[in-house]
Amino acid sequence: MITRRRVLRMMGSAAAALPWTRLLGQDVPPPNILFIMTDDQQQAAMSAYGNPILKTPNMDRIAVEGVRFNEAFVTNSLCAPSRVSYLTGLYSHAHGVVTNGDGPQFYNGPGVRHRTFVEHLRDAGYYTGLVGKWHLKSRPTGFDQWVIFPWQGDYQDPEMIAGGVSLKMRGHADDVVGDQALEFLRQRPRNKPFCLLYQFKSPHRTWQPAARFRKALEDVEIPLPRTFEDRLEGRPSAVRAAEMALADMPDYRDRVPSSLPAPERKRRNLEIMVRDYYRVLLSVDENVGRVLELLDREKLAEGTIVVYTSDNGFFLGEHGLYDKRLMYEPSIRVPMLVRYPRRIKPDMVDREHMVLNVDVAPTLLQLAGMPLPMGLHGTSLVPILHGAKVPWRDAFLYEYFEYPAGHCVRKNRGIRTSRWKLIHFFEQPQEWELYDLQGDPDETKNLATAPGHEQVMKMLRTRMSELRRELGDIDPPGPTQVSAGCKDGQLTGWSSTN
Repeated sequence: MITRRRVLRMMGSAAAALPWTRLLGQDVPPPNILFIMTDDQQQAAMSAYGNPILKTPNMDRIAVEGVRFNEAFVTNSLCAPSRVSYLTGLYSHAHGVVTNGDGPQFYNGPGVRHRTFVEHLRDAGYYTGLVGKWHLKSRPTGFDQWVIFPWQGDYQDPEMIAGGVSLKMRGHADDVVGDQALEFLRQRPRNKPFCLLYQFKSPHRTWQPAARFRKALEDVEIPLPRTFEDRLEGRPSAVRAAEMALADMPDYRDRVPSSLPAPERKRRNLEIMVRDYYRVLLSVDENVGRVLELLDREKLAEGTIVVYTSDNGFFLGEHGLYDKRLMYEPSIRVPMLVRYPRRIKPDMVDREHMVLNVDVAPTLLQLAGMPLPMGLHGTSLVPILHGAKVPWRDAFLYEYFEYPAGHCVRKNRGIRTSRWKLIHFFEQPQEWELYDLQGDPDETKNLATAPGHEQVMKMLRTRMSELRRELGDIDPPGPTQVSAGCKDGQLTGWSSTN
């Protein structure tokens, strides 16, 4: 069945397939592309988004000189699935990487089905590179040059793999990645446009700041999140059983004795975690600045698209939690900045459109003047970047499948509109959450069983079913079964750094 929304999406895709020369009525050189990604950076961890403590002038520069999206989200708040969604423009149920433990079936080997935007750009003549964190169980494909950490990588003196050769680097991981990005840009062929994926380890656990930042923010008071004392009352058992309580965080047991009362452990863990989390972002910001300065010096800034984002958000004490995975706002919201001086007006803030990680691939391909592959789940942001009024999504689907595994978050999917959020833990025992984001933006009151919300529940369940059909999410991977105890079935090889 083709719905009105589907027709509008198809019309938008057809417009997005027109190359720049036709859209603008003039010849333009193909843009360079610099895609910057951090790991686990919640949207609020940037001064451009209003953080009162963390100062990130180079990230802010991208926002001031381009567009800042306030309503930016990931469709699966887990590293590997989200990263592949950025690359392919597809939801995780479609590209096949649904957990951090999944292999490379989404693009390697026989039966290749889904290609990345990088591969399309390379076919069109781009010189492509990847430096930093890959985080996928496969070798990168589609790159002329790549230098990556093996899996998570180390913060200090990290090992890196360059074209299959293992190298021992010296220095902090963020600086090493910055050095490699600069090296790629200096050595690139000058007769081709480039596409560089510039991907940091920070601010992923376990946070180890560069020496120059180890004492930063030492005297700054860390404010408590508004929901710090949330006891998760009225939530599903799936939420209360998740192993993400800040009081029980294992990272600082050498500094926060387990003999302390839980409220004291919780507060001290927060202070240490947030300071170290912000400290590693300071080195990210510096290294973003180094590359922006090189673009200026070589007069590349005008013709280079810069995208800054993260693979997912992170709980920094909200609801008394750490990590991500759940569909609450700190976990699914990410920074999303786009700068392209040649075609995008500066200092724009978009507070209206819900944009997703799956929108990045079609956006970059259209900006490069290329036709869009059929079947993408994302929609190009180009009309929004130009201030055009276009039909846009009124809701989006969220999904999470990694269970049983670390942190013990049960499989769930949900739908978010501008006002409502419905979350469904779909394995037995099934459980629901409903939040009114207009009246309860901090998501503290579960209204799923509250009197007077039956029609809202029905409407959202119907809309979620429609979205699943449109996206081809017919059944969850594997059987819908009774959720067993998580400790009895963790993924082999999982560790607290996953």
